[in-house]
Amino acid sequence: MSVFDGLKFRKVYSPIHNLDPRIKFVYVCAIFVVAIIFWELLPLIILFVIQIPFVLLAGVKRQWLRSMRGAALLATIIFLTNFIATFIGAGYTVTARNLENAIAMTLRFIVLVESFSIFFLTTSPDHLGLALEQTHIPYEFCFAFTTAVRFVPVLAEEAQTIMDAQKARGLELERGNFLKRIRNYIPILIPLIVSAIRRSLELAEAMESRAWGATKKRTNLYVLKMHRGDSVLVAITIGILATAIYVYLFFKVPSLNELIGSLF
Repeated sequence: MSVFDGLKFRKVYSPIHNLDPRIKFVYVCAIFVVAIIFWELLPLIILFVIQIPFVLLAGVKRQWLRSMRGAALLATIIFLTNFIATFIGAGYTVTARNLENAIAMTLRFIVLVESFSIFFLTTSPDHLGLALEQTHIPYEFCFAFTTAVRFVPVLAEEAQTIMDAQKARGLELERGNFLKRIRNYIPILIPLIVSAIRRSLELAEAMESRAWGATKKRTNLYVLKMHRGDSVLVAITIGILATAIYVYLFFKVPSLNELIGSLF
């Protein structure tokens, strides 16, 4: 469940937290595009490294590391799937190129998790909803999205609490074969579903008590405005995207194996 720590906002005063959510989302989308267009390992390593200063400036290193550790299982599955597929396709032989491709696919996933983790760790759901409203998205969709962002980490924590409680009562989640382990999670899922339904009913009652939807024209106390830091992030985003597209169109990115071979 630690991967969901990357979706839980941490209220810390930092230059990254003070940035406009719209600009941070554009930056995340730019990283997503660059990670998709490159299949080589070197550009993906660069993408991973250039985001580490954002983590350090935001002061969310511990939560970011938790989300990375939580994504390790999916990253391992991606690596094994790509490696086995290339191993079979290469005639049951292991080559450096196939191994590098499997690592590149895994690192692409890690880069995407890293960028979205930074975004959600440093963006308040209230500011995110306000940003969506100011981009003229209907408020119903904004409210549904921000509510989902709020409740995913809460449900993850509640699932972990239920798992700990059931283990204390003698439930062994890691014993038995694959089907047995799936059945072991039934005592976890049922209380979690009941809790989610109860939370949804409480939320519906709270919305009705506050006359949600009574007026179509809503007003907000705060209005998001661009500042100097947002302009800097826009320049960084444009620079990353322009450099990536230029390299993709006019240069052949060498593989790590070719680069090491040319050096030695």
